[in-house]
Amino acid sequence: MSIDWITVAAQALNFLVLVWLLRRFLYRPILDGIDSREKEIGERMAEAATIRQAAEAAQADLDARIATLHASRVDTLEAAHQSAEAEREAMLAEARRRLAVEQDEREAQRAEEARAYTAELHRSGAEALLSLTRKALSDLADETLEQRIVSHSAHRLSAIADQLRDAAGDTREAVAFTRDPLPHSVAERLREEFASILPGFTLRLDTDPALAAGLTLRLGGAQVAWTVDSYLDDLDAVLQDRTGRTVPSGFANAS
Repeated sequence: MSIDWITVAAQALNFLVLVWLLRRFLYRPILDGIDSREKEIGERMAEAATIRQAAEAAQADLDARIATLHASRVDTLEAAHQSAEAEREAMLAEARRRLAVEQDEREAQRAEEARAYTAELHRSGAEALLSLTRKALSDLADETLEQRIVSHSAHRLSAIADQLRDAAGDTREAVAFTRDPLPHSVAERLREEFASILPGFTLRLDTDPALAAGLTLRLGGAQVAWTVDSYLDDLDAVLQDRTGRTVPSGFANAS
């Protein structure tokens, strides 16, 4: 069997032409399509990766925001709790302070009421004692009591000699009033005492039944008295000082 090389060559050429034609018109478009598809798939995968990264970044940012909001909420709640607790403590402290002030005021009021009540008792007792003493001395006052008061007062003139001298001015005569006439010896003793204490002054004796038992001396613009009433006034002043009463005006007797 002989080989027809021309036929073989022609078939080989046909095969090559077929391969070229297939490659040129069939395989190349398919390969180009595949390359294009692969490129598109690659681009989409890259875009998907970018989108995934963006989504992951957005999720991370969202998680961070949520965590921040949660922490802020916790901080806000804690701050609100602390503020409410501080306000409650402040209100309790203010209530305790007001209660303490009210208690102190009530205690002070009760103490003042007790003091006023005690002072009123003392005043009532002092007034009763003074009234009884005044009545007793008034009932018991006689010439002997008056003479003793005059004798005692004569020794006390020296203590007020300077005041009497200053108050005398141009007057050189003093007047001594008693309720009843004094015995001669008592009168002379009073004159001698007065002359020794205030030289250059004279003493005139007079009576005034309206006066209380004792001695009332007038010299110029001055007047001093050692009488039953003056001693009672001194007692009243002492009682007033002890009981906290105000001394009424008009009580300026010497003792």
